[in-house]
Amino acid sequence: MADWPPGTGRIHLAETDSTNAEAARLLALGTPAPFWVSAAVQTAGRGRRGRPWIAPPGNLTASLALRPGEDAAQAALRSFTASLALAEALEAVGAEPADLSLKWPNDVLLRGRKLAGILLEANRARGGLSLILGIGVNLASAPQAAEIEPQALPPIALAELGLHVAPETLLDHLGPAFAAWETVLRRDGFGPVRDAWLARAARLGQVITARLPGQAITGRFRTVDDTGAVVIETGDGPLALPAADIFF
Repeated sequence: MADWPPGTGRIHLAETDSTNAEAARLLALGTPAPFWVSAAVQTAGRGRRGRPWIAPPGNLTASLALRPGEDAAQAALRSFTASLALAEALEAVGAEPADLSLKWPNDVLLRGRKLAGILLEANRARGGLSLILGIGVNLASAPQAAEIEPQALPPIALAELGLHVAPETLLDHLGPAFAAWETVLRRDGFGPVRDAWLARAARLGQVITARLPGQAITGRFRTVDDTGAVVIETGDGPLALPAADIFF
């Protein structure tokens, strides 16, 4: 295991409503970023677009608070560094690289099923832009089919592959892995992050459907551009989408 990154705080709680909400409260109180906050029990977790995130005990629920010193569009590229770091942390605790893939913009898949989700939220506590990255990983158990939205990828837990990992053990690896990718992004820009992400991308070159409010676009997943937008090849040519829900 890599050493915990210097200058990065780490707070663990027995219970909280949401680690993202807890991180926002800590920022408002002046807690210096970066820091991680995790919880053994999360009672009101949320995913993208306000959807609930089911997180029973034994799963990882953690949030990272950052002050990236960039505009919101650049800060949002942390969805790529976070997913890369999480894939590497999962490999460090025994997951096979061939079993893992990354679904745009912020999910980690295990054997094609959803293992983890990442939620980015902007925060302006005490002036300036802060970023909170919430990460949930199904380590011990996964939601039941009735608990997920229709047509979503079926969930999976790492324990279903016989890998039993404590949440704090995974975070031991995730913190250093994220710090390493943060260094790459700041030093070298998005290019090498993009290349590494595309090397792990789920369904690259295959037909996907992007859903936006009142519209669904189906085409071939061509690439991710230098802004992080997904590029879909349609009958009318390539279309870059900065935000959408992707379905296979």
